[in-house]
Amino acid sequence: MGRRRSEAVTLADVARRAGCSIATASKALNCRAQVAEATRQRVLQAATELAFRTPNRSRAIGLLTDELGGRFSIPILLGAENALAGERMSVLLCDTHGDDARRRHYVTALLARQVDGFIVVGDDNDVRPSLPRDLPVPVVYAYGESGHPGDVSVIADDGGGARLAAGHLIGLGRRRIAHITGPRRYRAARERAAGLGQVLDENGLPLTGGEPLYGEWSQRWGRHAAHHLLVSHPDTDAVFCGNDQIAAGVAQALSELGRRVPDDVALVGFDNWTEFAADCRPPLTTVDPRLRELGEAAVRHLFAALDGRPSRGVVREPCRLVVRASTI
Repeated sequence: MGRRRSEAVTLADVARRAGCSIATASKALNCRAQVAEATRQRVLQAATELAFRTPNRSRAIGLLTDELGGRFSIPILLGAENALAGERMSVLLCDTHGDDARRRHYVTALLARQVDGFIVVGDDNDVRPSLPRDLPVPVVYAYGESGHPGDVSVIADDGGGARLAAGHLIGLGRRRIAHITGPRRYRAARERAAGLGQVLDENGLPLTGGEPLYGEWSQRWGRHAAHHLLVSHPDTDAVFCGNDQIAAGVAQALSELGRRVPDDVALVGFDNWTEFAADCRPPLTTVDPRLRELGEAAVRHLFAALDGRPSRGVVREPCRLVVRASTI
């Protein structure tokens, strides 16, 4: 939480600092088109510097995302909207396209619109730069983690999800388990591989192939890696994949090689992406990161901060295993 606006700060104060009339300042703060862009920016900056807010809360939250049309942001947004609707609050959604200048503009504009807080949704779960520390409203990071330890970041427990998948496969009697996943540079890939490795170690089992097969988040990579894996390790009886796209490619390769799923090779994905998991043949057992619930959790942390109980650090929300015919 940053500083709170003093009740002494008025629209006239904002106009005076911006060097314009009160009417112009009002139009700029309400996004009216009759204001020149340079003037609008001066007014927005003045409002931010003065922490200008009306006595009444706006009952709105600013949601910043780097990928509005992406696979991960939409479920998080829907979860956040659902939680906010129960409190009769609305969402002001801004797509930054991953551009820092656009993000700064939206933060300033939304503060001028008197939003009560921000939820920042990353396009992956890696660490990202935080918003300025002196904002007058609370900020919660969802899916992507803030780079500042004083912020609160709500992310999916990728390692825990991988442990669910590994425990499921071992419980089914699978002992020669391989792992095909995305690029090593992604933290999700590394944490999922680590979670699998932890459970294998606890059960005295080696990872088939000796190490994870890192590559791409794609069906093409899944097909290629599976062909390579089954040639070098034909006794493989299970494959845990870093996402559902990879798993769909692995399923295709297994069919081409005459291996039956799950009779010969059990198959587990990650993300519960319906386009791949439910349409896979056979339907794919997968780990669901529960993105809607993650969005709802982000709102709960934001409400807590608004009530004077801010959180800090990384909060890992549990995943769940969705069992389908690719393992049983």
